[in-house]
Amino acid sequence: MVTVNLKSLLIFSAFLRLFLIIYGEWQDTHMEVRYTDVDYLVFSDAAALVAAGKSPYQRSTYRYSPLIAFLLVPNSFIHPSWGKFIFSASDLLVGFLINAILKLRGVPEKLCTYSVMVWLLNPFTFTIGTRGNCEPIICAIILWIILCLMNGRLVQAAFWYGLVVHMRIYPIIYALPIILVLDPLFFQHGAKPALVNWSSRKSKSQQTSSCKKLMDPCCICNFLTSLFTWRRIMFGLISGAMFFLLTGIFFFLYGWDFLHEALLYHLTRTDPRHNFSIYFYHIYLHYEHELSNLEKLVSFLPQILVQLVLVFRFAQDFSFCFFVQTVAFVAFNKVMTAQYFVWFFCLLPLILPWTNMKLRGKGLVCILLWMAAQGHWLLWGYLLEFKGKNVFLQLWVAGLLFLAANTFVLINIIQQHTYSPVFQQSSYAASKKHVKQR
Repeated sequence: MVTVNLKSLLIFSAFLRLFLIIYGEWQDTHMEVRYTDVDYLVFSDAAALVAAGKSPYQRSTYRYSPLIAFLLVPNSFIHPSWGKFIFSASDLLVGFLINAILKLRGVPEKLCTYSVMVWLLNPFTFTIGTRGNCEPIICAIILWIILCLMNGRLVQAAFWYGLVVHMRIYPIIYALPIILVLDPLFFQHGAKPALVNWSSRKSKSQQTSSCKKLMDPCCICNFLTSLFTWRRIMFGLISGAMFFLLTGIFFFLYGWDFLHEALLYHLTRTDPRHNFSIYFYHIYLHYEHELSNLEKLVSFLPQILVQLVLVFRFAQDFSFCFFVQTVAFVAFNKVMTAQYFVWFFCLLPLILPWTNMKLRGKGLVCILLWMAAQGHWLLWGYLLEFKGKNVFLQLWVAGLLFLAANTFVLINIIQQHTYSPVFQQSSYAASKKHVKQR
Protein backbone atom coordinates (compact mmCIF):
# COMPACT_ATOMS: atom_id res chain seq x y z
CA MET A 1 0.00 0.00 0.00
CA VAL A 2 1.33 3.43 -1.00
CA THR A 3 1.85 5.80 1.91
CA VAL A 4 1.52 9.54 1.44
CA ASN A 5 3.61 11.94 3.51
CA LEU A 6 3.30 15.70 3.82
CA LYS A 7 6.23 16.44 1.49
CA SER A 8 4.87 14.38 -1.41
CA LEU A 9 1.37 15.76 -0.80
CA LEU A 10 2.65 19.35 -0.96
CA ILE A 11 4.68 18.65 -4.12
CA PHE A 12 1.68 17.04 -5.86
CA SER A 13 -0.56 19.92 -4.74
CA ALA A 14 1.96 22.49 -6.05
CA PHE A 15 2.07 20.83 -9.50
CA LEU A 16 -1.73 20.58 -9.55
CA ARG A 17 -2.02 24.31 -8.88
CA LEU A 18 0.66 25.12 -11.45
CA PHE A 19 -1.24 23.10 -14.06
CA LEU A 20 -4.52 24.87 -13.21
CA ILE A 21 -2.91 28.33 -13.51
CA ILE A 22 -1.49 27.41 -16.94
CA TYR A 23 -4.79 25.84 -17.99
CA GLY A 24 -6.62 28.94 -16.80
CA GLU A 25 -4.54 31.08 -19.17
CA TRP A 26 -5.56 28.82 -22.05
CA GLN A 27 -9.25 28.81 -21.10
CA ASP A 28 -9.33 32.59 -20.76
CA THR A 29 -7.95 32.89 -24.31
CA HIS A 30 -9.95 30.18 -26.08
CA MET A 31 -13.29 29.82 -24.30
CA GLU A 32 -16.27 32.11 -23.72
CA VAL A 33 -16.46 31.35 -19.98
CA ARG A 34 -13.29 32.56 -18.28
CA TYR A 35 -11.46 30.51 -15.66
CA THR A 36 -10.07 33.59 -13.93
CA ASP A 37 -12.20 35.09 -11.16
CA VAL A 38 -13.57 38.54 -11.97
CA ASP A 39 -12.10 39.75 -8.65
CA TYR A 40 -8.63 39.00 -9.99
CA LEU A 41 -9.19 41.42 -12.85
CA VAL A 42 -10.19 44.03 -10.27
CA PHE A 43 -7.03 43.29 -8.22
CA SER A 44 -4.86 43.52 -11.33
CA ASP A 45 -6.36 46.85 -12.41
CA ALA A 46 -5.92 48.25 -8.89
CA ALA A 47 -2.30 47.02 -8.81
CA ALA A 48 -1.62 48.71 -12.17
CA LEU A 49 -2.96 51.96 -10.75
CA VAL A 50 -0.68 51.63 -7.70
CA ALA A 51 2.30 50.94 -10.01
CA ALA A 52 1.43 54.17 -11.84
CA GLY A 53 1.40 56.09 -8.54
CA LYS A 54 -2.38 56.39 -8.41
CA SER A 55 -5.03 55.25 -5.94
CA PRO A 56 -6.26 51.63 -6.28
CA TYR A 57 -9.73 52.97 -5.49
CA GLN A 58 -9.89 54.63 -8.90
CA ARG A 59 -10.82 51.11 -10.01
CA SER A 60 -14.54 50.73 -9.35
CA THR A 61 -15.53 47.76 -7.16
CA TYR A 62 -12.06 47.48 -5.60
CA ARG A 63 -13.13 47.06 -1.97
CA TYR A 64 -10.08 45.59 -0.30
CA SER A 65 -7.05 46.77 1.63
CA PRO A 66 -4.41 48.49 -0.54
CA LEU A 67 -2.05 45.74 0.66
CA ILE A 68 -3.64 43.33 -1.85
CA ALA A 69 -2.97 45.78 -4.68
CA PHE A 70 0.61 46.28 -3.45
CA LEU A 71 1.20 42.50 -3.49
CA LEU A 72 0.03 42.32 -7.09
CA VAL A 73 2.10 45.22 -8.47
CA PRO A 74 4.47 42.70 -10.18
CA ASN A 75 1.47 41.71 -12.35
CA SER A 76 2.33 44.78 -14.42
CA PHE A 77 6.00 43.98 -15.12
CA ILE A 78 6.64 40.26 -14.37
CA HIS A 79 3.52 38.38 -15.49
CA PRO A 80 -0.26 38.92 -15.22
CA SER A 81 -0.51 35.61 -13.31
CA TRP A 82 1.90 36.71 -10.57
CA GLY A 83 -0.95 37.17 -8.09
CA LYS A 84 -2.29 33.67 -8.79
CA PHE A 85 1.09 32.23 -7.82
CA ILE A 86 1.06 34.29 -4.60
CA PHE A 87 -2.45 33.13 -3.72
CA SER A 88 -1.66 29.49 -4.60
CA ALA A 89 1.54 29.60 -2.52
CA SER A 90 -0.60 30.86 0.39
CA ASP A 91 -2.96 27.96 -0.29
CA LEU A 92 -0.03 25.51 0.10
CA LEU A 93 1.11 27.37 3.23
CA VAL A 94 -2.35 26.76 4.73
CA GLY A 95 -1.79 23.01 4.28
CA PHE A 96 1.63 23.24 5.94
CA LEU A 97 0.23 25.23 8.89
CA ILE A 98 -2.66 22.77 9.37
CA ASN A 99 -0.10 19.99 9.72
CA ALA A 100 2.03 22.05 12.16
CA ILE A 101 -0.98 22.85 14.38
CA LEU A 102 -2.17 19.24 14.52
CA LYS A 103 1.33 17.86 15.23
CA LEU A 104 1.67 20.34 18.08
CA ARG A 105 -1.45 18.76 19.59
CA GLY A 106 0.06 15.27 19.27
CA VAL A 107 -2.22 14.08 16.46
CA PRO A 108 -0.80 10.92 14.78
CA GLU A 109 1.02 11.58 11.49
CA LYS A 110 -1.38 9.55 9.35
CA LEU A 111 -4.37 11.45 10.72
CA CYS A 112 -2.51 14.75 10.19
CA THR A 113 -1.94 13.86 6.54
CA TYR A 114 -5.58 12.93 5.97
CA SER A 115 -6.68 16.20 7.56
CA VAL A 116 -4.29 18.21 5.36
CA MET A 117 -5.73 16.39 2.31
CA VAL A 118 -9.17 17.76 3.17
CA TRP A 119 -7.76 21.22 2.40
CA LEU A 120 -5.17 20.62 -0.32
CA LEU A 121 -7.23 18.18 -2.43
CA ASN A 122 -10.58 19.94 -2.01
CA PRO A 123 -11.69 21.03 -5.52
CA PHE A 124 -13.24 24.17 -4.09
CA THR A 125 -10.09 25.29 -2.29
CA PHE A 126 -7.51 24.50 -4.98
CA THR A 127 -9.53 26.44 -7.57
CA ILE A 128 -9.91 29.49 -5.30
CA GLY A 129 -6.24 30.50 -5.44
CA THR A 130 -5.63 29.43 -9.05
CA ARG A 131 -8.61 31.50 -10.22
CA GLY A 132 -7.12 34.54 -8.49
CA ASN A 133 -9.02 34.92 -5.22
CA CYS A 134 -7.08 36.40 -2.27
CA GLU A 135 -8.81 34.40 0.51
CA PRO A 136 -5.93 31.86 0.95
CA ILE A 137 -3.75 34.72 2.28
CA ILE A 138 -6.35 35.50 4.95
CA CYS A 139 -6.69 31.80 5.82
CA ALA A 140 -2.90 31.43 6.17
CA ILE A 141 -2.68 34.42 8.53
CA ILE A 142 -5.52 33.10 10.72
CA LEU A 143 -3.84 29.71 11.03
CA TRP A 144 -0.53 31.42 11.84
CA ILE A 145 -2.29 33.34 14.63
CA ILE A 146 -3.61 30.03 16.05
CA LEU A 147 -0.07 28.59 15.92
CA CYS A 148 1.36 31.68 17.67
CA LEU A 149 -1.24 31.41 20.44
CA MET A 150 -0.47 27.73 20.96
CA ASN A 151 3.26 28.52 21.24
CA GLY A 152 2.64 31.40 23.66
CA ARG A 153 3.89 34.03 21.19
CA LEU A 154 1.23 36.58 22.08
CA VAL A 155 2.97 39.66 20.63
CA GLN A 156 3.23 37.98 17.23
CA ALA A 157 -0.37 36.77 17.44
CA ALA A 158 -1.58 40.29 18.27
CA PHE A 159 0.47 41.83 15.44
CA TRP A 160 -0.93 39.45 12.83
CA TYR A 161 -4.45 39.70 14.25
CA GLY A 162 -4.45 43.48 13.79
CA LEU A 163 -3.17 42.98 10.24
CA VAL A 164 -5.75 40.35 9.25
CA VAL A 165 -8.69 42.38 10.60
CA HIS A 166 -7.41 45.32 8.54
CA MET A 167 -7.24 43.13 5.42
CA ARG A 168 -10.59 41.40 5.96
CA ILE A 169 -12.99 42.68 8.61
CA TYR A 170 -14.70 39.33 9.41
CA PRO A 171 -11.93 37.91 11.72
CA ILE A 172 -13.08 40.47 14.31
CA ILE A 173 -15.49 37.71 15.43
CA TYR A 174 -12.48 35.82 16.88
CA ALA A 175 -11.61 38.65 19.29
CA LEU A 176 -13.79 37.41 22.17
CA PRO A 177 -12.63 33.75 22.15
CA ILE A 178 -9.00 34.92 21.97
CA ILE A 179 -9.55 37.20 24.97
CA LEU A 180 -11.27 34.36 26.83
CA VAL A 181 -8.43 31.95 26.17
CA LEU A 182 -5.73 34.37 27.39
CA ASP A 183 -6.44 33.19 30.92
CA PRO A 184 -3.81 33.41 33.71
CA LEU A 185 -4.62 29.75 34.42
CA PHE A 186 -2.96 28.85 31.10
CA PHE A 187 -0.36 31.56 30.62
CA GLN A 188 2.34 32.01 33.25
CA HIS A 189 5.22 34.47 33.09
CA GLY A 190 8.27 33.04 31.31
CA ALA A 191 6.62 29.69 30.58
CA LYS A 192 5.19 28.28 27.36
CA PRO A 193 1.54 27.24 27.78
CA ALA A 194 0.99 23.49 28.15
CA LEU A 195 -1.19 21.93 25.46
CA VAL A 196 -3.77 19.19 25.90
CA ASN A 197 -2.57 16.22 23.84
CA TRP A 198 -4.85 14.55 21.29
CA SER A 199 -4.42 11.19 23.02
CA SER A 200 -5.98 12.57 26.23
CA ARG A 201 -9.33 13.37 24.63
CA LYS A 202 -12.20 13.45 27.09
CA SER A 203 -15.17 11.13 27.24
CA LYS A 204 -18.60 12.42 26.23
CA SER A 205 -19.66 12.90 29.86
CA GLN A 206 -16.49 14.85 30.71
CA GLN A 207 -16.94 16.90 27.57
CA THR A 208 -20.52 17.87 28.50
CA SER A 209 -19.39 18.71 32.04
CA SER A 210 -16.61 21.00 30.79
CA CYS A 211 -18.93 22.80 28.39
CA LYS A 212 -21.56 23.34 31.07
CA LYS A 213 -18.90 24.66 33.45
CA LEU A 214 -17.87 27.29 30.91
CA MET A 215 -21.50 28.36 30.48
CA ASP A 216 -22.02 28.50 34.25
CA PRO A 217 -22.98 32.03 35.45
CA CYS A 218 -20.27 31.86 38.15
CA CYS A 219 -17.65 31.11 35.51
CA ILE A 220 -18.82 34.03 33.37
CA CYS A 221 -18.86 36.27 36.47
CA ASN A 222 -15.29 35.24 37.34
CA PHE A 223 -14.23 36.04 33.80
CA LEU A 224 -15.78 39.52 33.96
CA THR A 225 -14.12 40.29 37.32
CA SER A 226 -10.69 39.12 36.10
CA LEU A 227 -11.04 40.45 32.55
CA PHE A 228 -8.29 43.05 32.67
CA THR A 229 -5.13 40.94 32.87
CA TRP A 230 -1.94 42.37 31.40
CA ARG A 231 -1.85 39.73 28.62
CA ARG A 232 -5.36 40.60 27.49
CA ILE A 233 -4.61 44.33 27.65
CA MET A 234 -1.34 43.82 25.76
CA PHE A 235 -3.03 41.75 23.06
CA GLY A 236 -5.75 44.39 22.64
CA LEU A 237 -3.28 47.28 22.53
CA ILE A 238 -0.91 45.67 20.01
CA SER A 239 -3.61 44.34 17.68
CA GLY A 240 -5.55 47.62 17.95
CA ALA A 241 -2.40 49.67 17.30
CA MET A 242 -1.58 47.58 14.23
CA PHE A 243 -5.11 47.94 12.86
CA PHE A 244 -5.30 51.69 13.45
CA LEU A 245 -1.75 52.28 12.21
CA LEU A 246 -2.48 50.64 8.86
CA THR A 247 -5.86 52.34 8.67
CA GLY A 248 -4.26 55.73 9.43
CA ILE A 249 -1.49 55.30 6.85
CA PHE A 250 -3.87 54.35 4.07
CA PHE A 251 -6.37 57.03 5.06
CA PHE A 252 -3.52 59.55 4.74
CA LEU A 253 -2.62 58.15 1.31
CA TYR A 254 -6.08 57.55 -0.17
CA GLY A 255 -8.55 59.48 2.01
CA TRP A 256 -12.22 58.68 2.40
CA ASP A 257 -12.23 56.45 -0.69
CA PHE A 258 -10.11 53.94 1.23
CA LEU A 259 -12.13 54.18 4.44
CA HIS A 260 -15.44 53.70 2.68
CA GLU A 261 -14.47 51.00 0.18
CA ALA A 262 -12.17 48.88 2.37
CA LEU A 263 -13.96 49.11 5.73
CA LEU A 264 -17.28 50.94 5.99
CA TYR A 265 -18.72 49.32 2.87
CA HIS A 266 -18.38 45.85 4.40
CA LEU A 267 -20.08 46.92 7.63
CA THR A 268 -23.12 48.35 5.84
CA ARG A 269 -23.15 46.17 2.72
CA THR A 270 -26.58 45.25 1.34
CA ASP A 271 -26.24 43.49 -2.01
CA PRO A 272 -29.37 43.45 -4.23
CA ARG A 273 -27.80 40.87 -6.54
CA HIS A 274 -28.76 37.26 -5.93
CA ASN A 275 -26.61 35.45 -3.39
CA PHE A 276 -26.98 32.57 -0.92
CA SER A 277 -28.21 34.81 1.93
CA ILE A 278 -31.82 34.50 3.09
CA TYR A 279 -31.98 38.31 3.23
CA PHE A 280 -31.16 38.95 -0.44
CA TYR A 281 -34.77 38.91 -1.70
CA HIS A 282 -35.95 41.44 0.88
CA ILE A 283 -32.94 43.65 0.11
CA TYR A 284 -33.65 43.31 -3.62
CA LEU A 285 -37.30 44.38 -3.20
CA HIS A 286 -36.42 47.36 -0.98
CA TYR A 287 -33.07 48.39 -2.43
CA GLU A 288 -34.34 51.86 -3.38
CA HIS A 289 -35.23 52.52 0.27
CA GLU A 290 -32.89 52.44 3.24
CA LEU A 291 -33.53 49.58 5.68
CA SER A 292 -35.28 50.64 8.89
CA ASN A 293 -33.62 50.19 12.29
CA LEU A 294 -36.01 47.30 13.01
CA GLU A 295 -35.01 45.53 9.77
CA LYS A 296 -31.31 45.99 10.58
CA LEU A 297 -31.89 44.61 14.08
CA VAL A 298 -33.81 41.59 12.78
CA SER A 299 -30.92 40.69 10.46
CA PHE A 300 -28.20 41.39 13.03
CA LEU A 301 -29.71 39.95 16.23
CA PRO A 302 -29.72 36.23 15.26
CA GLN A 303 -26.10 36.50 14.18
CA ILE A 304 -24.84 38.15 17.38
CA LEU A 305 -26.84 35.80 19.65
CA VAL A 306 -25.52 32.69 17.90
CA GLN A 307 -21.96 34.06 18.07
CA LEU A 308 -22.17 34.73 21.82
CA VAL A 309 -23.60 31.29 22.60
CA LEU A 310 -20.92 29.54 20.54
CA VAL A 311 -18.10 31.60 22.05
CA PHE A 312 -19.07 31.04 25.70
CA ARG A 313 -19.72 27.37 24.96
CA PHE A 314 -16.51 26.48 23.11
CA ALA A 315 -13.95 29.27 23.64
CA GLN A 316 -11.34 27.09 25.37
CA ASP A 317 -11.38 24.70 22.40
CA PHE A 318 -10.65 27.71 20.25
CA SER A 319 -9.86 25.99 16.91
CA PHE A 320 -13.31 24.41 17.04
CA CYS A 321 -14.80 27.66 18.31
CA PHE A 322 -13.35 29.57 15.33
CA PHE A 323 -14.81 26.97 12.97
CA VAL A 324 -18.38 26.96 14.31
CA GLN A 325 -18.33 30.75 14.64
CA THR A 326 -17.32 31.14 11.00
CA VAL A 327 -19.93 28.69 9.71
CA ALA A 328 -22.64 30.48 11.70
CA PHE A 329 -21.38 33.93 10.67
CA VAL A 330 -21.46 33.02 6.97
CA ALA A 331 -24.83 31.24 7.19
CA PHE A 332 -26.60 34.17 8.92
CA ASN A 333 -24.85 36.99 7.07
CA LYS A 334 -26.78 39.55 5.00
CA VAL A 335 -24.56 38.70 2.02
CA MET A 336 -23.20 35.21 1.34
CA THR A 337 -21.16 34.24 -1.72
CA ALA A 338 -19.31 31.00 -2.50
CA GLN A 339 -15.89 32.48 -1.73
CA TYR A 340 -16.96 32.90 1.91
CA PHE A 341 -17.02 29.11 2.30
CA VAL A 342 -13.23 29.00 2.18
CA TRP A 343 -13.21 30.92 5.49
CA PHE A 344 -14.36 27.80 7.34
CA PHE A 345 -12.88 25.19 4.97
CA CYS A 346 -9.39 26.17 6.21
CA LEU A 347 -10.49 25.49 9.81
CA LEU A 348 -12.28 22.21 9.09
CA PRO A 349 -9.09 20.05 9.07
CA LEU A 350 -8.24 21.34 12.57
CA ILE A 351 -11.36 19.77 14.08
CA LEU A 352 -11.46 16.44 12.20
CA PRO A 353 -9.20 14.52 14.64
CA TRP A 354 -11.70 15.31 17.42
CA THR A 355 -14.88 14.32 15.60
CA ASN A 356 -16.78 11.09 16.18
CA MET A 357 -18.62 11.46 12.88
CA LYS A 358 -17.92 8.63 10.45
CA LEU A 359 -17.55 9.45 6.76
CA ARG A 360 -19.61 6.44 5.70
CA GLY A 361 -22.47 7.41 8.01
CA LYS A 362 -23.54 10.86 9.13
CA GLY A 363 -20.47 12.45 7.54
CA LEU A 364 -21.56 11.41 4.04
CA VAL A 365 -25.16 12.47 4.75
CA CYS A 366 -23.99 15.94 5.83
CA ILE A 367 -21.71 16.33 2.78
CA LEU A 368 -24.40 15.23 0.32
CA LEU A 369 -27.09 17.36 1.97
CA TRP A 370 -24.87 20.48 1.93
CA MET A 371 -23.89 19.92 -1.71
CA ALA A 372 -27.47 19.16 -2.77
CA ALA A 373 -28.80 22.33 -1.10
CA GLN A 374 -26.08 24.39 -2.77
CA GLY A 375 -26.68 22.70 -6.16
CA HIS A 376 -30.42 23.37 -5.85
CA TRP A 377 -29.72 27.06 -5.24
CA LEU A 378 -27.27 27.19 -8.17
CA LEU A 379 -29.90 25.74 -10.50
CA TRP A 380 -32.27 28.63 -9.81
CA GLY A 381 -29.34 31.07 -9.93
CA TYR A 382 -28.46 29.78 -13.40
CA LEU A 383 -32.05 30.19 -14.62
CA LEU A 384 -32.12 33.76 -13.31
CA GLU A 385 -28.70 34.95 -14.45
CA PHE A 386 -28.18 33.08 -17.74
CA LYS A 387 -31.74 32.40 -18.90
CA GLY A 388 -33.32 35.62 -17.64
CA LYS A 389 -36.24 33.83 -15.97
CA ASN A 390 -38.16 35.50 -13.13
CA VAL A 391 -37.36 32.97 -10.40
CA PHE A 392 -36.52 35.34 -7.54
CA LEU A 393 -39.03 33.73 -5.19
CA GLN A 394 -37.81 30.20 -5.94
CA LEU A 395 -34.23 31.39 -5.42
CA TRP A 396 -35.15 32.83 -2.04
CA VAL A 397 -36.81 29.53 -1.01
CA ALA A 398 -33.62 27.74 -2.14
CA GLY A 399 -31.69 30.13 0.14
CA LEU A 400 -33.92 29.14 3.07
CA LEU A 401 -33.26 25.47 2.34
CA PHE A 402 -29.53 26.16 2.16
CA LEU A 403 -29.68 27.87 5.59
CA ALA A 404 -31.55 24.82 6.94
CA ALA A 405 -28.85 22.54 5.50
CA ASN A 406 -26.07 24.65 7.03
CA THR A 407 -27.84 24.59 10.40
CA PHE A 408 -28.39 20.81 10.24
CA VAL A 409 -24.73 20.18 9.37
CA LEU A 410 -23.48 22.57 12.07
CA ILE A 411 -25.65 20.96 14.76
CA ASN A 412 -24.40 17.49 13.79
CA ILE A 413 -20.77 18.62 13.81
CA ILE A 414 -21.23 20.07 17.30
CA GLN A 415 -22.98 16.94 18.57
CA GLN A 416 -20.27 14.65 17.20
CA HIS A 417 -17.34 16.77 18.39
CA THR A 418 -15.19 15.74 21.36
CA TYR A 419 -14.68 18.94 23.34
CA SER A 420 -10.98 19.35 24.11
CA PRO A 421 -9.58 22.60 25.56
CA VAL A 422 -6.34 23.55 23.81
CA PHE A 423 -4.46 24.55 26.98
CA GLN A 424 -3.86 22.77 30.28
CA GLN A 425 -3.95 24.69 33.53
CA SER A 426 -0.45 25.34 34.81
CA SER A 427 0.33 23.44 38.03
CA TYR A 428 1.08 26.70 39.88
CA ALA A 429 -2.20 28.31 38.80
CA ALA A 430 -4.17 25.17 39.60
CA SER A 431 -2.71 24.90 43.12
CA LYS A 432 -3.30 28.61 43.70
CA LYS A 433 -6.91 28.23 42.59
CA HIS A 434 -7.36 25.19 44.87
CA VAL A 435 -6.02 27.10 47.90
CA LYS A 436 -8.28 30.06 47.08
CA GLN A 437 -11.36 27.78 46.90
CA ARG A 438 -10.49 26.23 50.29
